[in-house]
Amino acid sequence: MSVILAATSLTVPAASASAGVVGTARTSRAFVAAPAGTRAMWLWGAYDPAEVIAWAAAQNVTEVFAYVPWSVATDGSLTRLRDLRERADEAGIRLAALGGEPDWATHPANALAWRDAVLATNLFNAIHLDVEPYALPAWQTDPAGTKAGYLALLERMRAGNPLPIEADVPFWYGEHQVNGKNFADEVLKRVDAVTVMSYRDTATGPNSMVAVSQDWLRRGATTKKRVRLAAETDPLAECTHCTFAEEGSRKMLRTLRQVDTATRRSAAYAGVAIHRYGSWRVLRP
Repeated sequence: MSVILAATSLTVPAASASAGVVGTARTSRAFVAAPAGTRAMWLWGAYDPAEVIAWAAAQNVTEVFAYVPWSVATDGSLTRLRDLRERADEAGIRLAALGGEPDWATHPANALAWRDAVLATNLFNAIHLDVEPYALPAWQTDPAGTKAGYLALLERMRAGNPLPIEADVPFWYGEHQVNGKNFADEVLKRVDAVTVMSYRDTATGPNSMVAVSQDWLRRGATTKKRVRLAAETDPLAECTHCTFAEEGSRKMLRTLRQVDTATRRSAAYAGVAIHRYGSWRVLRP
C-alpha cells in the first residue's frame, strides 16, 4: 500500500475454511451493518503465524489480509501461510490473500498469474487487492486509459474466480469519471467490497475518518456493497493527521469506537481495518 499517496490524497486531482471458499463474486452475504467493533488488519511481511494470530485475536480482529508473494509455490512461504491458515481457523479469523502492484492496471497478466497462484494454495477465504493505479505516471498522462485498465483488471480478476474480491480504494474516487460514468460506481460494480483508505486521526468532524468516507458509504448503501474504513499506524512525517503513530494505541481504539457509533445507521459499514500489523504491534500505548 502506498500510504503516502493514500494519506495525502486530498491533494490529488479531481464456505468451508479448509477449502478456503466462502462465497463467490456473484453472491453476497446478508447486507446488514457490521457489529460494532468489527476489525481487520493488513499483514505485510513474513511474521510468525503464532504471534500474528494471537495478536489478532486479542485485538478482536476477525479478518487478516495476509500478503502472498509472487513466488508462493517455490519460496518457502507456503509452509508459513499454511500455519497461518490453521491458526486462523482455530481462532475463527478469516484469511484474505493480499497482493497488488500499481502496474497491474496496465499489465493484468501479472495479476492473473498471482491470483492463480493464490487459488492453487487453497488457503484463503477472499482476495484483497491493493492496486493503486494513481501511483502510475500514466494516471497523469492518460487518466482515462489508466482508469479503464484498472476496471478491466477487476473484471478479469473476477472471471473464473470463486473467491470474493475486496479492493483498497482512496476516498476520492467518486470525484472522477471514466467514459462518462462515475469511477467509484464502476469500481463497486466489479468487486464485492471495498476498504476505504480513510487515513485520519479523528472520528468525526471536518476531514475525519467518517467525513472523508461518506461518499463511499452512500454508494455502498445504494449498490448493497460492503464498505470498510481504515486507520493508519505507520509514522507519516508529511501527514501527521493521517496516522495514529503520534496518538498511540489507546487513542486510536477510542477513535475507532467513535467511528462505529457514527456509522451505526449505515448498512454498508463493514468495520475498520488497521494498517498494518507490523506498526500497530509496536504502537505506543
